[in-house]
Amino acid sequence: MSALPIEDMSKTYLEHSMVIHNFVIKVGSQMKDSLCRVFGDSVQYQWRENDDKVVIPDVSIICNMRDRKNVSFTGIPRFVMEVLSDATESYDRGEKMDIYGKVGVSEYWIVDWRKKQVEIYMFDWKEDDTCYSYLFKKVTAENKDELQIVMFPNLHISFDELFDIE
Repeated sequence: MSALPIEDMSKTYLEHSMVIHNFVIKVGSQMKDSLCRVFGDSVQYQWRENDDKVVIPDVSIICNMRDRKNVSFTGIPRFVMEVLSDATESYDRGEKMDIYGKVGVSEYWIVDWRKKQVEIYMFDWKEDDTCYSYLFKKVTAENKDELQIVMFPNLHISFDELFDIE
């Protein structure tokens, strides 16, 4: 069995990874003296509310590093970001968004590197204790100065830094 040559890696994969890397490097460098940590797509979460199925966000910020079970975190990240790809878009917008809301994630970014836009979703609860998401803000090149991590107002990444994928 031979490995695929580097040339076979799709451009989608590289740009998807670059957006994740840009966020982790830029935001992570601002969290050195914090109890919170930012992780890229190598961290697993496992929640009872999701029947202990493993979920791997593209980016997450978690503030309780002790909530672990083997190789998975069982704590709830306060922030999650998914970078869309053709293969994952419906899962990221549907089932994954529902899971994040159900377990108590506060803020969820859906980043589309193809359109260069960020959709910032927040979660809330109805009177019958069902969770729902709502679009808090859509950030594009036209309003790029409004890009802000709602749950962490002291952390900053600019629109241009996030989409530095050329």
